[in-house]
Amino acid sequence: MPRSYGGWFRLVAIAEAFSWAGLLVAMAFKYGLGWPLGVTVMGSIHGAMFTAYVVTTLVVFSPLRWRFWPVAFALVASVPPLATVWFERWAHRRGLLTEPESDAPTFWGQVRYALKELN
Repeated sequence: MPRSYGGWFRLVAIAEAFSWAGLLVAMAFKYGLGWPLGVTVMGSIHGAMFTAYVVTTLVVFSPLRWRFWPVAFALVASVPPLATVWFERWAHRRGLLTEPESDAPTFWGQVRYALKELN
């Protein structure tokens, strides 16, 4: 099991890409051989993995201290087939999957502070 935010992101990104590939294969079986059950099963699996990828992105961007554009690219990468693996590799090469040493508050820490001040 992953022990870091970057590890969790990598795991979910790769799983989402595999589910995309499985859905594409299932669609080939549906339209090529007339077997629609695979799309029903893989469609559900891919839907769950897509949702997990989006939620994971929204959870890990703050502790990994991503700025706006990496978050936007990560979310856009969830749409084209297998693009999550491309984004994960790109983010890994740029060091975006390691937690930086910083005492500055994270995005969600700032949101929590603002909501606390509003009360």
